[in-house]
Formats: sequence, C-alpha cells, structure tokens
Amino acid sequence: MHRASEFVVGLMAGLGLLLSGMTDPAKVLGFLDLFGAWDPSLALVMGGAIAVGLFAFSVAKKRTRTFLGGALYLPEAQQIDKPLVIGGLLFGAGWGLAGFCPGPALVALAAGHPKAAAFVAAMIAGMLLCDVLDRRLHRAPTA
Repeated sequence: MHRASEFVVGLMAGLGLLLSGMTDPAKVLGFLDLFGAWDPSLALVMGGAIAVGLFAFSVAKKRTRTFLGGALYLPEAQQIDKPLVIGGLLFGAGWGLAGFCPGPALVALAAGHPKAAAFVAAMIAGMLLCDVLDRRLHRAPTA
C-alpha cells in the first residue's frame, strides 16, 4: 500500500508540474525575467504550492504518524545558517541559469528533454561533490 500511495502522489506531482509549465525552461526563465518579458503565471503555481504546504504542515504538526501508519518526521532546524544560505544561492543560480529546479528537471528528463538530461547530470555531480566536501570538512581528526 505504501508503494502504491507513493506512486500515486509522485504521479500527481509530476502531472501538476507538467500542466503548470514548470518543466518548460523558457516559461520558468520568463517568470524570473522581472525587468523584461515577465511571465507571472508561475507565481500562481508557487502560491498554490505554498497554500497546500501551509495546510499540510499545520495538519502534520498535530500528528505523530502518517495517514498510512508510518512514523512522521518533520524538520527540526529553526535557524538560518551558512550551509542553508549557500545552498539557497546555488539552487537559485542553477534555477536562473538553466530554468529547471530538481523536481521539474526529473519530470522533463522522463519526457525526453535533452536539456533536462544535462541539468540532471550536473545536479547529480553537484550532489556527489557536496557529499565528498562535507565528509572531508567534518572528518574526525586522527591521533
């Protein structure tokens, strides 16, 4: 049952990304072009996502188990720290340069868009590099 619900939720999210235009880099870049031919349509998509998220988190905060009975883990961090700021800047720069963010890029990749393949490859390389750097920076000193 868990896998089936994961599949259905993922399918709905992917369809939502396709229908909203989030998988089209030109549409995304048009939204980010505030001083040119600005396309405000994705602001409605983001507003809808924020509204759903606010509702979902308000319900989730009151629960200790998921609706299917699994343990419910919510983020505990409350502060803005250096890794969060750097990650946000890198995420925004990648989104602005390529017109993709991770979720829509995966949907576009599944739809066969070549630019999405390049983005996903770069995203995976960045994740691996981040993991390597994180391990080196937080490695316990040897005696």
